[in-house]
Amino acid sequence: MSENDPPKPFAKKPAPSGGRPAWRRDDKNRGPGGPKGGKGGWSSKPKSGGAKPAQRTATPANPDHVWIYGLHAVSAALANPKRTTHALTLTENAARRLGERIEGELPAHDLVRPKDLDKILGPDTVHQGALLETSQLPEPALEDITEAASAGPIVLLDQITDPHNVGAILRSAAVFGAAGVIMTWRHSPPLDATLAKSASGALELVPILRVQNLSRTLDDIKKQGIMVIGLEGSADAKLEDQDFSKPTAIVLGAEGKGLRQLTSENCTMLCRISAPGTLASLNVSNAAAVTLHLAAMKR
Repeated sequence: MSENDPPKPFAKKPAPSGGRPAWRRDDKNRGPGGPKGGKGGWSSKPKSGGAKPAQRTATPANPDHVWIYGLHAVSAALANPKRTTHALTLTENAARRLGERIEGELPAHDLVRPKDLDKILGPDTVHQGALLETSQLPEPALEDITEAASAGPIVLLDQITDPHNVGAILRSAAVFGAAGVIMTWRHSPPLDATLAKSASGALELVPILRVQNLSRTLDDIKKQGIMVIGLEGSADAKLEDQDFSKPTAIVLGAEGKGLRQLTSENCTMLCRISAPGTLASLNVSNAAAVTLHLAAMKR
């Protein structure tokens, strides 16, 4: 196994045939309507003491599939030729609005009521009436990203686990033309619905590579003549003093912890974002936006 190969998954039950959405609950309760048009797809058997079971978000039965919800995220995924669509579930209002967003004819889809999607995804999920079941995107090779570094910086994430932060970083990477984003298989959010919605379509635009060992990847990047800058609030060097005209990689650490020691040691240099304000540091997604904007302006 190479460092870029995903870890071997646990054995899982194969997906049912038919190409329709599948909901994991119990054998007698599947689908948004439950058995024979019943109420909901979760088991109706109460726990001891008469308490109702806690409602939880379901996931596709096929482990190679993901769900994407929200009009912006779904329309961006449908427009991506690299995506394979398996099922599209919409409310009437979402079908009308989605038809106005995409070019051409709206793909085949199932029409449901909003509360049906609430039962699938949970009542607090902002799905906007749109749910897409799709395959994971194919991942680029490291060489594909390093070759693109002449046009924009590479962004590496050191165990940033919050999908909302990663989604915001992807948006900045798309806006300012980053070559790609590299994160680890472990201690990183899955590339699923939550991240897709936070990224507002950027998940379909920015190449994302997941690796086993970030430090080893940094070594491979440096061997190709790419300068690696780690963002560190206590560093002496200032980010704005650096030359971004040559291929560059930016490494961002997790909230609170920052860069791990081994990651810091494998950077070409450490820099801080200087600011006159009294706050000690920026949120990691804001720091990414400032860094990528600065790099774009200097290029």
